[in-house]
Amino acid sequence: MSKTAVLFSGQGAQYVGMGHDLYEADAQAKALYDLGEALRPGTTQVCFNGESEELTKTENTQPALFLTDLAFANALKEAGITADAVAGFSLGEIPALAYSGILSTEDAFKLVIIRGNKMGELSGKYAGGMAAALKLELSVVEETCREFKEIWPVNYNCPGQISCAGSADEIDAFCDAVKAKGGRAVKLAVSGAFHTPYMKEASEELAKALENMKVSAPDIAIYANRTGKPYTDDTSEIIETVSKQASSSVRFEETLKNMWEDGIRTFIEVGAGKTLTGFVKKTLPEAKVYTVTTVESLNETVDNIKAGV
Repeated sequence: MSKTAVLFSGQGAQYVGMGHDLYEADAQAKALYDLGEALRPGTTQVCFNGESEELTKTENTQPALFLTDLAFANALKEAGITADAVAGFSLGEIPALAYSGILSTEDAFKLVIIRGNKMGELSGKYAGGMAAALKLELSVVEETCREFKEIWPVNYNCPGQISCAGSADEIDAFCDAVKAKGGRAVKLAVSGAFHTPYMKEASEELAKALENMKVSAPDIAIYANRTGKPYTDDTSEIIETVSKQASSSVRFEETLKNMWEDGIRTFIEVGAGKTLTGFVKKTLPEAKVYTVTTVESLNETVDNIKAGV
């Protein structure tokens, strides 16, 4: 029997108003957002009614998207669609930790507050940028990164698409180098160089926080960005994987391929946007893919899956 995975969307997909219809319609979702609001006052205002500029600040994006991702995943479960496995993209891995039982919802949200604050702080400390390298072989992109002192391949998204990050002083020259080799380079509208050594201090702070939290073996398979493979049950390994994720590459294409090899045929992206849906379609064209970002799409997905559509 084929399996189902829930994929938690990452930073960049956020938009003002995300999750508000679910908050209004679902008591469980309202309780989750209210918990987040109690732990970090102002989060729901920024998420539902704030200015886009405020929501795009890393320290605001991550808590707001955490709540939205997890609320829709929980609503699917409430409707009878339970994941056999989960994965998140960057920030999305944190709500996946809560869904899989590695952390309690409250601790996972506390962790995402720390993560967002520290990554936002480091983005100001180290001037960085990101660019997507398109239409080149993986080895060519990696080789091009090595031509620069502080440019790294960070998000292995899908075939033909790798996001690279590093020094703001070098990112334009990197884009020129990609184009010179026959590829396309698209600069990304982000505030820093995430998943690079610039984020090492964030990883250290996350490790300290996790040492004071209850970390459990996962209830279901959760695939790690850092390795592309499922988490183990070993607590020390879990802490290392979670903390170092902030300063390590996101191996999402590898994650999806490993999920497919493990029998997963249906993928449901939850939270905001359709970015991960696109990655699945490009990586696994035979997979069934659904996107759940509104109450309407939630109900439609539940009906289609139950009907075998």
